[in-house]
Amino acid sequence: MSDTASRPGPSTAANGPALLEEAYRKTTWRLIPFIFVCYLFNYLDRVNVGFAKLEMLDALQFSETIYGLGAGIFFIGYVTFGVPSNLILQRLGARRWIAVMMMAWGSLSACMLFVTTPTEFYVLRFLTGVAEAGFFPGMVLYFTRWYPSQRRGQVMALFMAAIPVSGLLGGPLSGWMLSHFGHGQGGMDGWQWLFLLQGLPTVFLGLAAIFYLTDDVAQARWLGADEKAAVQDALARDERERPAGAQAAQPLRALLLDRHVWMLGFIYFSIKMGAYAINFWLPSIIQALGFEDPGTVGWLSAIPYLFACVFMVLVGRSADRRRERRWHLSAPLLMALAGLLMAANFSNDVVIVMVGLSLATMGALAGLPMFWPLPAAFLSTAAAAGGLALINSLGQVAGFVSPFLVGWIKDATGSTDAALYILSSVLFVGAMLVLAVPARLVNR
Repeated sequence: MSDTASRPGPSTAANGPALLEEAYRKTTWRLIPFIFVCYLFNYLDRVNVGFAKLEMLDALQFSETIYGLGAGIFFIGYVTFGVPSNLILQRLGARRWIAVMMMAWGSLSACMLFVTTPTEFYVLRFLTGVAEAGFFPGMVLYFTRWYPSQRRGQVMALFMAAIPVSGLLGGPLSGWMLSHFGHGQGGMDGWQWLFLLQGLPTVFLGLAAIFYLTDDVAQARWLGADEKAAVQDALARDERERPAGAQAAQPLRALLLDRHVWMLGFIYFSIKMGAYAINFWLPSIIQALGFEDPGTVGWLSAIPYLFACVFMVLVGRSADRRRERRWHLSAPLLMALAGLLMAANFSNDVVIVMVGLSLATMGALAGLPMFWPLPAAFLSTAAAAGGLALINSLGQVAGFVSPFLVGWIKDATGSTDAALYILSSVLFVGAMLVLAVPARLVNR
């Protein structure tokens, strides 16, 4: 494309704001629905083991500790390969690498139906973590190539609403699968059908990504030349306006020594500790209230996620409108803390436990998209590929610690209450660290 074709025409200057809004309207409708569905299946494939557990443990004679270790070992692979995967994405382009990752993890997730021993369980969970490692940080990096910082709060909230939606839809769907296929159809148990039917769609979505996604603005066929120029100008202006101290590019080795990266990594760790405890143990906590039917557990598990869907979007819009980031992150974390304490202190009261679990789910899941504008304040575009992946990997350590800790405590004490107290303490520390971040860096 020539310079003349890519340069804004006369109408751009006169209608700059309107042109930019129209360009972002087209971009959002083009990208977000498809990426949302991809992330929905990403999360289903990651946490459906929480529902499979309801039958899988008895069928395979696994203990709670074996389950917790298997659920968590996924994140050893995830953390180990997070940074390399994102650097490969930087080299190959988002479209091709995202497609490869999705086809790989969908196939591995479906293969979980063949598990018969703890070792097979651990190996498949580890390999699935390796395959998924670059998807989320790759998406965060992908958005930085399309949206300036003042638009990312709402975009991240829309994208990450796939997490509660995966619970909202996945809970009843998983419960139905366990009940419907619980009679040995095709020679398989319900939990085996669950892995198969939730893994295969991801493979087909990966194939679709090759043809549907576009690596950057310059290749966006749905935007006119003036619209492309307007978006590129907005991204360049956002980079120039980055606060002092965030402009310089940092090599990866410097990021490993950067105290801000470690602080952000621990904040994300604290959020993930709460979120993964809910993802992996919500069905078991509800079952412990006296609900044995998998279908009933599935429908009840959807309630906290329903409230979280609405809450996430409202918090994202409020943060962008007010250009305030710290309290829009720390307040949901404190709300999650309060919800976990309610569930632990009133564990025999079904209503109070469900209210507590709903508050915990709303707060922890709303904290996920509200976190990601923070790293953008500290990382230049040049450092983003490695920096975002490193912060994500540090946070994802919680994916190993949280389910294993809860499983070990439940085997040792017969209850999850002590684990909920520990998780609450971690959330409190994370909320306090958020408030220690200078407002001038993140409130934009």
